[in-house]
Amino acid sequence: MNIASRTYGDVILVELTGRIDYAAGAEFEQAVLPLVEPAAGSGAGLVFDLQGVAYISSVGLRVFLVAAKMLRSRGARIAVAHMQPVVEQIMLISRFDKIVEIFPTVIDALAALSSDAVAAHRAENRGGSS
Repeated sequence: MNIASRTYGDVILVELTGRIDYAAGAEFEQAVLPLVEPAAGSGAGLVFDLQGVAYISSVGLRVFLVAAKMLRSRGARIAVAHMQPVVEQIMLISRFDKIVEIFPTVIDALAALSSDAVAAHRAENRGGSS
């Protein structure tokens, strides 16, 4: 699994690729939990881009649950975006749509969490970045 994060305004965008399963669970947790700390800059919350995630197990869902609780305790939000059909199906069957906000695109998720975040993302993309 590969994990990369970028900050846009007061939102951290976490881009994931690979499988979030038992083998990658500890790595996923170690990468995500520091991002939910107030000092990380995730004032409005975290958005996870799941376009590159082929599968998520209960281990990965638990990390989302822990992150959601930590963020909500300080009024921040958690969202996932751009899910592959199998990942979306797992999220919906396990009722994680009640725990994380689900959006079709990263821009939709950023816009829902923070106007500053979506403006920063658009400005970066105009400059030729991903």
